[in-house]
Amino acid sequence: MRFQNFRIILLIFGSMLLFEPSGLCQEREYSRRLLYVAAPGIRDYLEYGGHGILIFDINAGHKFVRRFASAGVDEKGKPLNVKGICASARTGRLFVSTTRTLMCFDLISDKLLWETPYEGGCDRMAISPDGEVIYLPSLEGPHWHVVDALTGDVIRKLVLNSGAHNTIIGPKGKFAYLAGLKSPILRVADIRKHAVVREIGSFGNVVRPFTVNGDETLCYVNVNELLGFEIGDLRTGKVLHRVQIAGFEKGLVKRHGCPSHGIALTPDEKEIWVADATNKRAHIFDNTSMPPKQKESIPLRDEPGWVTFSIDGQYAYPSTGDVIETKTRKIVAELTDEKGSGVQSEKLLEIDFEGYRPVRAGNQFGLGARD
Repeated sequence: MRFQNFRIILLIFGSMLLFEPSGLCQEREYSRRLLYVAAPGIRDYLEYGGHGILIFDINAGHKFVRRFASAGVDEKGKPLNVKGICASARTGRLFVSTTRTLMCFDLISDKLLWETPYEGGCDRMAISPDGEVIYLPSLEGPHWHVVDALTGDVIRKLVLNSGAHNTIIGPKGKFAYLAGLKSPILRVADIRKHAVVREIGSFGNVVRPFTVNGDETLCYVNVNELLGFEIGDLRTGKVLHRVQIAGFEKGLVKRHGCPSHGIALTPDEKEIWVADATNKRAHIFDNTSMPPKQKESIPLRDEPGWVTFSIDGQYAYPSTGDVIETKTRKIVAELTDEKGSGVQSEKLLEIDFEGYRPVRAGNQFGLGARD
């Protein structure tokens, strides 16, 4: 019996030595922080990174590591807009949505496991902390699909008639926050029941990008026509504050039709970073007082339409491809692909590996992490 057990151990160990998943084991590095960027992540514009999943080494100055092939094309083979990205280190899977389908990739092999179309298309989704459930909005349509993250099967359909769009599952894994392009109301769904149990607002206009703090008591919300953001109480449903960016005028923007389309909390929740497309800037607010106080602004190389952070908050990632060191406020890198061309995307997140095993996954939404 001991000999048989020893043989089993040898076989397992030998298979681990022989197994070389794409790009990870070959380099023989045993602790890596990687930034995963889905493209085309600015509409369907291929000039900002082409088509595929691009990976950058955070610890090596955000150097381009590799690209692996994606799917998500139309009948003529043209890449569709990427709408969202999320991942689970627990299950070792990466998910990317397009306007029509949801794709599931294996994080070790980079292989596409499945691609599934959904009624009404797809938008910016969210995954539960246990990696088992995805709340997938239709493409600005009437409903969300609750999806089994392992199989892609639909568990339930939630019809809210709000123009389904941005979706967050809170850090505690109990509630999903559902924002539609046709509504000033943020809906809260209980993940155990897959049913809406609360409404936040009405906000000053239609809800656009938003984020929530770690203990899920506050939401920070961009709305149409506002250069700035509003704050809602997730317990009472009341809107607490309207914060307008001072010293800058809103104007025409190339995308989204919204002057501030992008907002994120630093993981320690001490700051709020807000996109300003008109003036090509990221504005920083002190979140240690209420309402938050405007501190400073950082010029960017293009109009930002999103912002998120590395898991530890060391770096800010606006969709422009600028990499900002949050402590110094300096742009320390610019994302470029294998040809040296600038990469921009509104769909990106950090995934950390020990050897070739994923151990932590960040979030595209810049959620607070303090509770």
